[in-house]
Formats: sequence, C-alpha cells, structure tokens
Amino acid sequence: MEALIASAIGIMTASGVYLILRKRTFPVIVGLAMLTYAVNVFLFITGRLAINLPPVIDYAAPGYTDPLPQALVLTAIVISFGMTAVIVMMALGAFLEKGDDRVDMDETGTDGPEAGK
Repeated sequence: MEALIASAIGIMTASGVYLILRKRTFPVIVGLAMLTYAVNVFLFITGRLAINLPPVIDYAAPGYTDPLPQALVLTAIVISFGMTAVIVMMALGAFLEKGDDRVDMDETGTDGPEAGK
C-alpha cells in the first residue's frame, strides 16, 4: 500500500512539474493544483496508514491515528484553494488585457505577441 501511494505522489509531482513548465496559463494552474494534491497526500501519509483506528486516544482501542497531519492537510487545502483563486484571477486579467494566455516573455521584457506592434 505504501508503494502505491508513494508512486501516486511521484506521478502527481512529475505531472505537476511538467504542466507548470508549459507556456499557457491553464496548464500552469492545473500543474499547481497537481503539486498541491501531491503535497497534501504526502502530508496525510505522514500520519501513518491506519484503518479503523480512532483519531483520538481511546483506551479501548488498540491504537490511534495522528490527527495533526489531517489538520495540516485541511489547512493546506484552504490555502491552496485561495492561491488557485488568486492565480486564476491574475490569469484571467492578463488574458483580458493582452488577449493571449502565454506566460513567457520575450527578451525585450515585454510580453505577448503584440509586443513588437
């Protein structure tokens, strides 16, 4: 089970990095989301994979799961949602202003295909 989850985290990280290196804003946003999911799963897994165990100490149960990674993941989900919303609004503003969603800049410091016009 741990190998499967580690593979999933690796695949999500690799696809996130690949998408971030694209020249359009939508793949960059999806890539950031994939990296966020990979980090969230990694944080969640740091609390061990324990099935049917309570999240708090119960003397009747044979053990417990650590609730701290779950709280960290919930906080990370909220932060990533806000970050994604800000990036989408910045990309939408840039698209409406320039008419293109490219994220690269040419060597003169101006961006977009209309820079030479």
